[in-house]
Amino acid sequence: MKLANNWKDYEILDMANGEKLERWGNVILIRPDPQIIWNKKEHEEKWKTANAIYNRSKTGGGSWQYKKKMPSEWKIKYKDLTFNIKPMGFKHTGLFPEQAVNWDWMMEKIKSAKRDIKVLNLFAYTGGATVACLSAGASVCHVDSSKGMVTWAKENVNSSGLKDRPVRYIVDDVVKFVNREIRRGNKYDAIIMDPPSYGRGAKGEVWRFEDDITDLVELCTKVLSKNPLFFLINSYTTGISAKVLENILRINIKNDGIFESGEVGLPMKDSKLVLPCGIYGKWEEK
Repeated sequence: MKLANNWKDYEILDMANGEKLERWGNVILIRPDPQIIWNKKEHEEKWKTANAIYNRSKTGGGSWQYKKKMPSEWKIKYKDLTFNIKPMGFKHTGLFPEQAVNWDWMMEKIKSAKRDIKVLNLFAYTGGATVACLSAGASVCHVDSSKGMVTWAKENVNSSGLKDRPVRYIVDDVVKFVNREIRRGNKYDAIIMDPPSYGRGAKGEVWRFEDDITDLVELCTKVLSKNPLFFLINSYTTGISAKVLENILRINIKNDGIFESGEVGLPMKDSKLVLPCGIYGKWEEK
């Protein structure tokens, strides 16, 4: 498992009973997590410091309960990157901190390439990977079907001082956009995708991970440049093994290179406990 253990503005303070106690800068949040199936809290007193807790509803969804005064939006940093954080309707904050381990890898690959790198970031959400790749010197095409998420990504790019870097923001269905790029003859040196388990495109197109991921990866190989740098798939889909993602890449990418898959996770502060947070499969040039 690869750990995102270089954070200073984020940490898990404790976890038990299906919940994690997290510090986001100066704000303490309690959020549910299905991986936390044990009951014993390590630091009972710390849970009383939470600014807000997300309570799940028995009928689906949930809502935030505010315990202490806190800002509606604030910023945190990861190294030289700055992200805008705000509690959302479905427990999220606009950032997946475990992905920092992938950001580090991407940035190193781009910087070490010693050439211009064009990145295609699909299902790009609020732009964590977009910000990381821009900061490393790449140009990025950021694609997401949600206008609100793309606006948030622009805010993150601007907050990180990268607004003058070469970036395109596209609000569109991922499959339709890639098909258009194929027709245009556009190519990319690196592809990142973080597809949801289930989702709808900008015009109601239905996405199901198990049904659609293989076809999407095959489609994306048609926009890879002749000298590609990497291809990364992230997933939070329950029941899918990381090895499945690696297998899909092996089937579709014929270039020589290194294939790898595994889990990403977050360590708990002052503990040997680790929270598993998702899986990845990737290909990179040798």
